[in-house]
Amino acid sequence: MKKSVALVLFLTSAVAFSQDQYAKSMKKAFALWGEGKSVEASNLFERIASVEVDNWLPSYYVAQINTIASFGEKDEATLGQQLEKAQEFIDLANTISPDNPEILVQQAMLHTAWIAFDATYGMTLSGKVASLYEKALQLAPDNPRVVLSKAQWDMGSAKYFGQDPAPYCRDVERAIELFATFKPEDEFYPKWGVEQAEATLESCGK
Repeated sequence: MKKSVALVLFLTSAVAFSQDQYAKSMKKAFALWGEGKSVEASNLFERIASVEVDNWLPSYYVAQINTIASFGEKDEATLGQQLEKAQEFIDLANTISPDNPEILVQQAMLHTAWIAFDATYGMTLSGKVASLYEKALQLAPDNPRVVLSKAQWDMGSAKYFGQDPAPYCRDVERAIELFATFKPEDEFYPKWGVEQAEATLESCGK
């Protein structure tokens, strides 16, 4: 009996230590990212992902950092390396958490980075982006990042085809309302988007 109790206490302590180390490492990675040390942050998230094999969040952030860094990148080789790494970790996150709307949005953003680099990629990727946002919206109609990202894509598409993007401003307004009430599932769940939503709404002339 004493051995059983001791084993339970040991396992409980080990789990608590592991969770504490995870939290400290994640906070350090976010701090590095906040300091503009994107490469270091990506590398740390990658190391966390190699340990937290059942947790999609570290892989998600590796993908997000590398995708964001790709917008505005002029060198195709650098862009390719960044987005290849991003795709690798999106695939890993998808394996852990399939049909996750946050990951679907990240995949759409990765495709958009290619299109932003060279509009000819839109011929093969625009349909995929639209489908990803439709699926994400079906899965999580009240997720503010889903609503915002889809609205921004729709607005960009409208402008590209010479159409009025104003109708999608209502979706941006709704996203801002959703940000005010959205409850993240845990401390490190994605929270980004409200600043982008407010800036997008300003561009709508509101």
